Amino acid sequence: MKPTVLRLASDFEPDAEAVLHRGDCLEFLAGLPNGLARLVVTSPPYNIGKRYDRRVKLDDYLAGQARVIKECVRVLAEDGSLCWQVGNFVDDNEIIPLDTALWPTFHNLGLKMRNRIVWHFEHGLHCSRRFSGRYETIAWFTKSDRYVFNLDAVRVPQKYPGKKYFKGPRTGQYSCNPLGKNPGDLWIIPNVKHNHVEKTIHPCQFPVELVERLVLSMTHRGDWVLDPYMGVGTALAAAIRQGRRGMGAEILPKYAQVARDRVVAAWSGILRTRPMDRPVYKPSGREQVSRNPFAR
Repeated sequence: MKPTVLRLASDFEPDAEAVLHRGDCLEFLAGLPNGLARLVVTSPPYNIGKRYDRRVKLDDYLAGQARVIKECVRVLAEDGSLCWQVGNFVDDNEIIPLDTALWPTFHNLGLKMRNRIVWHFEHGLHCSRRFSGRYETIAWFTKSDRYVFNLDAVRVPQKYPGKKYFKGPRTGQYSCNPLGKNPGDLWIIPNVKHNHVEKTIHPCQFPVELVERLVLSMTHRGDWVLDPYMGVGTALAAAIRQGRRGMGAEILPKYAQVARDRVVAAWSGILRTRPMDRPVYKPSGREQVSRNPFAR
């Protein structure tokens, strides 16, 4: 049952519904008990020089990430999951996939990769010397072989819901799961651009529905969801919306304030989000086909 009052804290309190720490994530993580979080989900800085992201040498970046990841693993429950959502580091027009660069860190800490989830979106920067990047990845790891995974909570509609077996002992019976199909490891979810209903002041926030799929499948109600790089609080808002508890750290005060406002809105049921079951694109029938400029 949902508590009647939203209990917010700036540092960890067992009875809080959400913890929003304004400051360094390592400082925050040091104060958390072992095995607290059922899910760690985050999108850390990619070391590409954004306003919130001081660019450093790649080896230094990976070393810094390793320190944070080690603490997150300590805080992760034995049957919990860790989801590290990253893109590419770009140096002199050469891309380096950060999930592959970070894989040895997770492996050396004893984690097992369960999926390399590809998040595909249609909008982003346009490249002139290579194909434009239109995906990022979520590296999903667990501490053990005994981990929480609620597939039924995130099934998606079947493509052919009326399909039936045409031969054998189950002839005439439906051949697909009536609850829907496994969403697979390629997720097509719009990213948060200027006209997205969730857009805030953060230049690279990720969508609530992306995190909700992870929260619903990898946690139970009342569990703690931890985001060490909280940003504007998307992971915490997703957790609160789904009856979980959220905690995170953010070093920039303006982002932390937005995160707090979004968590309160999520708790109150007024946070505007893109619904999980909305199609990415639905033709209106009024579209016009542009003339091919290369046609003769």
